[in-house]
Amino acid sequence: MKLLLGLCSALSLLLFLTGSCSAQKPHQCRTPPLLSGSLSVSAREGQDWAVAKYRYDAFGQRIRLWEFGQVHSKSFHVNMLFLFREGVVYTIDYKNQTCQRNPLHAAFHPSQIPRNASLLSQVVLGGSSAPGEGLLVNTWTGDVPETGGKYLATVTEFGCIPVSTLYHTAESGWIVTTYFDAVKGVEDPEQFFPPHFCTDVETEEETLNFFSAFL
Repeated sequence: MKLLLGLCSALSLLLFLTGSCSAQKPHQCRTPPLLSGSLSVSAREGQDWAVAKYRYDAFGQRIRLWEFGQVHSKSFHVNMLFLFREGVVYTIDYKNQTCQRNPLHAAFHPSQIPRNASLLSQVVLGGSSAPGEGLLVNTWTGDVPETGGKYLATVTEFGCIPVSTLYHTAESGWIVTTYFDAVKGVEDPEQFFPPHFCTDVETEEETLNFFSAFL
């Protein structure tokens, strides 16, 4: 395991834009509770993929996704609202003014690096020759006992903003998620409320989980 540790020098101050030369060990962190951005997901060695915009609210335990992609050689476009406290997920079709409501039995897990995660590496993405050329990130690894899976999660050293996640189970193989254009906060909180035509929709029996949005 190699970390970005070194001697104090004028060069190191320039490269890492720090005001001191103390080397601090990366620590587990939690993503900002309100976050907006985009992501891409790839599974089955790229045969299945999706690109999505997302809104993330850890306070209210809510996630909104607008995505399009391809699964089993068929294209799709979907708009989903996950309400973990209520235990429901809405699939919304604004064009046809229709709404599907399904049970959501999965628990909400805040976007964070678990305390039992192990630090794999700390690197600079991009360049480190001059200020602004690179991004300092930490990659963590660990197991998911509930699914028997394992993960590699990369977040920014400053702010704990997600950069990428690799998740693997024997059933699904590798699922690769890349995050981009992240902004702290949510400018359109009304997106966390289902539209009026979802009000009287009955709950269907089929249970969906968060990965249903991508696979």
